[in-house]
Amino acid sequence: MSDNIYTNKDMLTWLGFFSDKMDVSPEKIKMLNVCAKKKNVLPTIETHKRVMIFANETTPDLLFQFWEAGFGEYDIWLGDGVEAGASVTHTRVKDVLNKKIKGMTVIFIVNENTRESYRVGIKNEFFSAGTVRYVGHEIRAVIMSMLAIDVQDVICIVSGESIVVEAAIVASEGTIIAVEKDKGSMRAMRDNVEQFGVHNVEIVSGVDEEQLADKPVPRLAFIVASDTLEDDITQLLKKNPKMQFIVYTLELDMLCNIKHIFEKHGIKNTETVQISISKTDSNSVFVAQPSPWLVSGAVE
Repeated sequence: MSDNIYTNKDMLTWLGFFSDKMDVSPEKIKMLNVCAKKKNVLPTIETHKRVMIFANETTPDLLFQFWEAGFGEYDIWLGDGVEAGASVTHTRVKDVLNKKIKGMTVIFIVNENTRESYRVGIKNEFFSAGTVRYVGHEIRAVIMSMLAIDVQDVICIVSGESIVVEAAIVASEGTIIAVEKDKGSMRAMRDNVEQFGVHNVEIVSGVDEEQLADKPVPRLAFIVASDTLEDDITQLLKKNPKMQFIVYTLELDMLCNIKHIFEKHGIKNTETVQISISKTDSNSVFVAQPSPWLVSGAVE
């Protein structure tokens, strides 16, 4: 880790500088320090009008990532060094996309037209195209509601690429453990992590003790059911004996088996929800979408 990091006093001084300069209350400025830890910078900019970022040489291509994310027309102020206001330039992101961050730099980026709200149920066309078949965004919105994620949560998600992205945006100070068991899904997962700028995702190929050894303990696991469901649950309970589970399936046979697996492993307080969505096609005819079951439970 670089020794070039901002102290709390430095950050508060810069906050006061930009608050005065922009004539806004400090509470209306979102602060991120990416010197010491990876943060979800792009999702933060997408959902806040004013973001102040403390960066250093560990993120040299940050300005190019802004441009790639579509922030080219956003106003940006760049401050060099520790001393607040000593060297600050104002421009647009598109004019500094090739500038490398080589040392301690404060970035203040503004787009007054930004809607300060989280996008629930991101549409599938925004995700990386590949071998993955993504769940419909309306269904994903319901799943996200059931997960009830908080900002510092740790969640394990098995074979749920789009759920991983949305969960990572919400748990911006937590960790999402993404389990992808085949190379195609893992490649799509990595593409999505890069595309959405979610750096709190840990990608692994399984849930065995070796894969999860250095990972934080998840509060909850969301699993897309497969033939390895019982083994997945067995392994996850070794990591957290009080784990909460939500299992997704489209198969009636699997639905019947989930209850048996839950009972066998002491998972109680179960609830089963079926989500049914119908949408009109180009001819204004209602077309039913796949209707998954979601089975939840927890070890008491």
